[in-house]
Amino acid sequence: MSYTGGSSAPALIRLLRPGQWTKNLFVFLPAFFGGQILNTSALLPCAVTFAAFCLAASSVYCFNDIKDAGADKLHPEKCRRPVASGAVSIKAAYAMMAVCLLLPVSLLYFLGGSESLPLTAFVLSYWIMNIAYSGGLKRYAIIDVTIIAVGFVLRVWAGGIAANVTLSEWIIIMTFLLALFLAFAKRRDDVVLYQNTGVSHRGNTGRYNMEFMNQIIAIIAAITMVAYIMYTLSHDVIERFGSRHVYFTAIFVLMGIIRYLQITIVDSKSGAPEKVLLHDRFIQCCIVGWIGMFLVIIYF
Repeated sequence: MSYTGGSSAPALIRLLRPGQWTKNLFVFLPAFFGGQILNTSALLPCAVTFAAFCLAASSVYCFNDIKDAGADKLHPEKCRRPVASGAVSIKAAYAMMAVCLLLPVSLLYFLGGSESLPLTAFVLSYWIMNIAYSGGLKRYAIIDVTIIAVGFVLRVWAGGIAANVTLSEWIIIMTFLLALFLAFAKRRDDVVLYQNTGVSHRGNTGRYNMEFMNQIIAIIAAITMVAYIMYTLSHDVIERFGSRHVYFTAIFVLMGIIRYLQITIVDSKSGAPEKVLLHDRFIQCCIVGWIGMFLVIIYF
């Protein structure tokens, strides 16, 4: 079975990068922390918002694959991407890009309610920002990782609107810091590849080096950990959750960050955070433990 331009269904699905959709689970954080994760009236708008961000992200991935097809052909792994490999035609990729933009707007429109318009604004802002990123801003060091981090903040912010949960400054700060940490770790993998092959697969790789990456990753990891501990000890947080034991969750956050640092610095395998999340058992255990402890604190 084939689609526009002779592109096969499996190739079109790979073009959408469904494995990357795990990043959009940040949309559910406000509902989780707000004690609304079991409330269907809050969960439905969050699920629609999650789907909207997944589709908008896939639209950006289509554009990115079109824009970077030439450079991707020279990359040892990215050369397998649908457009770069020729499995999906440019015409088909543009068609998928348009569909994946129109669908989330339609979803949010049919969602209705007072939150529909602001949610649409957040999703479109995310899309425009990332199109600009793929179109050229990613060539500028530091600006590139900042845009990625802001994208995660937009997801969480939209999740707060969908769940009708007031966000604390702590969630915004920690979301930004964690996303910045993961983005720099991913860039470090590009620097390693550049040092090993002599080929730069990003326009800004030359503005990064190993010493800078190791230092900045360590600094952001430390700040993230301190911010999280301060969050767990905050009087407002203790009062909101009705428990003084929130700080116990810091154990799982600390171990998760340390493990990711090991994957980044020792193994040099931080180039695909979503693969780490889906395959690393240690980090999965940290996430399950962290979620489990919060479930007990919030819901029991």
